[in-house]
Amino acid sequence: MPGTNLLLPPHADAAAQFSEGFGQRFIVTVDTEEEFDWSAPLDRHGHGTLSVPALQTFQQFCEEFGVVPIYLVDYPVADSPLAPQAIGDAVSAGRAEIGVQLHPWVSPPFDEVVSEFNSYAGNLPFALEREKFARLHARIVEAFGTRPRIYRAGRYGLGPRTAEILTEFGIDIDSSVRAHFDYSASGGPNYRRHPLHPYWADKGRQLLELPLTTIYWGPLRQFGNAIYPALWRLPQLRGALARAGLLERIPLTPEGVTVEEALRGVDVAIDMGLPVLVFSFHSPSLVPGYTPYVRAPQDLDALYDWWRTLFAHLARRGVKPGNVANILSSVALAQNDLPS
Repeated sequence: MPGTNLLLPPHADAAAQFSEGFGQRFIVTVDTEEEFDWSAPLDRHGHGTLSVPALQTFQQFCEEFGVVPIYLVDYPVADSPLAPQAIGDAVSAGRAEIGVQLHPWVSPPFDEVVSEFNSYAGNLPFALEREKFARLHARIVEAFGTRPRIYRAGRYGLGPRTAEILTEFGIDIDSSVRAHFDYSASGGPNYRRHPLHPYWADKGRQLLELPLTTIYWGPLRQFGNAIYPALWRLPQLRGALARAGLLERIPLTPEGVTVEEALRGVDVAIDMGLPVLVFSFHSPSLVPGYTPYVRAPQDLDALYDWWRTLFAHLARRGVKPGNVANILSSVALAQNDLPS
């Protein structure tokens, strides 16, 4: 897909349309990765995969609600026998889906210096980004016996030619765009101008972008993209705006977002008519002690309660669980109905 640059906002006519019966859906994406010290510099060796078996508990929990989680797997997890043991049967039976998540600093070949800039895979030379993706993709297929169809760049680190790689390997959906966030201060992408609505990344409509859902809430939400960048050095002022109920940025994740905040964000997203709400979190949060969000057993209980509350609220609002398979079938039908 030469010429398709996922770092650029889409054209106005790129918005994806879905079949009439699709309604509004939500997906649960799990950044399924190694555990490491979030407060330390990135390291190729200072990580483990002891949290991977906890995926089985989360899988069983999701199945109680009819939710098909999407596990976006990186190399240390794909390379661990613990992963197929935990969720392999669910993937084979269609109760879960597998995608690709590239953390370049722990994905071979190790030809680059480990640095914050290089932690965004899209900043690497194209040949190296492609080779890392190719080896990870092959390892996932070997581990789970299925072809992944969805991708998320670790740290949301797309590059100007990432789309070429995804198309070459048969990836149908990218979900790396974190709308309303800007990582350019550390060398990463700026997604402030990208929309929340799913869109086609290319003219040939081969690659669908499902941006992670982040909502501005409050009377000033229409000005969120102007206010937040201006205040990025002043988190205290952003906090004051949120406490005053004037402006709040709410990503749909249980990590650092209260259930009350998430419910407000969901209601805004539904009222906006978003066809797909994209939730996300990191798999090491399923075991206490591995992320800043879940330090103790009571934090893990709170995470599961967060999901119970959100699933129940989504059901009340008529938003059904979705997955890669039904999103692609519905969007393909809708696009085929469009005039050529």
